[in-house]
Amino acid sequence: MRKDIRLLSLSQLESHFETLGEKKFRAKQVYQWLWQKNAHGFSEMSNLSLSLREKLEEAFHISPLNVDFYQRSEDGTIKNILNLFDGNKIESVLIPTPKRNTGCISSQVGCSLDCLFCATAKLKRMRNLSTGEIVDQVVSLDKQSRQFTGKPLTNIVLMGMGEPLLNYPNVVEAIEKITSPSGLGLSPRRITLSTSGIPKMIEKLADQNLRIKLAFSLHSAIEVTRNKIMPFSVKFPLEEIKEALLYWYQKTGSIITLEYVVWKGINDTEKDIDALVDFCKIIPSKVNLIQYNSIGDPDFIPAEEEKIQNYVKKLERNNLTVSIRRSRGQDIDAACGQLSGKTQKE
Repeated sequence: MRKDIRLLSLSQLESHFETLGEKKFRAKQVYQWLWQKNAHGFSEMSNLSLSLREKLEEAFHISPLNVDFYQRSEDGTIKNILNLFDGNKIESVLIPTPKRNTGCISSQVGCSLDCLFCATAKLKRMRNLSTGEIVDQVVSLDKQSRQFTGKPLTNIVLMGMGEPLLNYPNVVEAIEKITSPSGLGLSPRRITLSTSGIPKMIEKLADQNLRIKLAFSLHSAIEVTRNKIMPFSVKFPLEEIKEALLYWYQKTGSIITLEYVVWKGINDTEKDIDALVDFCKIIPSKVNLIQYNSIGDPDFIPAEEEKIQNYVKKLERNNLTVSIRRSRGQDIDAACGQLSGKTQKE
């Protein structure tokens, strides 16, 4: 049975080429085709002999994802439905703005967590994405960015389907491929990984020294409230998460972005604001107040603008950095928390 060649490391490729009686540098050529030139077929590897390409074809396959179809929002956001080799589908989003073009990519088919306010969490987690499938999303979005805006993809956020830290090995390897000079060569400072909070994995990521940015989906600094809207978080107390975030800052020197949605009757009181202020005084951070994007659940209603401004005023009075992030792509269900395969072909 043929194996996906992108599952092999460079050293494994070199060993395979030695068994074929080929020189080791051929492995580096193939590796470059796979991760820098993003070849999706051995026939594209023009600096290899025909016989060698045929040998590779016999032993391996490449399983790239492809765009099934896409939808364009009135604000320019593009949501892609992507086919995987096994029939599963995932979504990625291109968010163009005057200053940057950001790609929102997925790390899992479905999601392992159970956040009640997120459409993706209502899907069954089918499997983790491979390194190649994660990198392919970036390549696909870069092509789309150039096609529709005339500019390359500048930033990446791992905020699509799935919890990145529950697909740790493949996500880290993909980031290394995306940032390596022998890969896509994107600056790691232009990559943000968003997590719902898994303390041990946050610390492990800090030790990895990838030089990326970290975002944490907080949504409430009151334990009982957070556990209610994000049931899985009962396993990961906020005190443990605080320790992990402090460890991240000590190891990387990079402040954490706290992602925070304000809902009516859930976390819109002065008590909720005070708890967030106290949290921010401990954790070197900035707060992103995110506009809620409805998934049709009547229990989650966006807070009134006055309540959101109360957050802003109190955070600023305490010399804490806060911004309001208005969502993009709501009209095509491409906004934060809406990725669920809910699409309609034109």
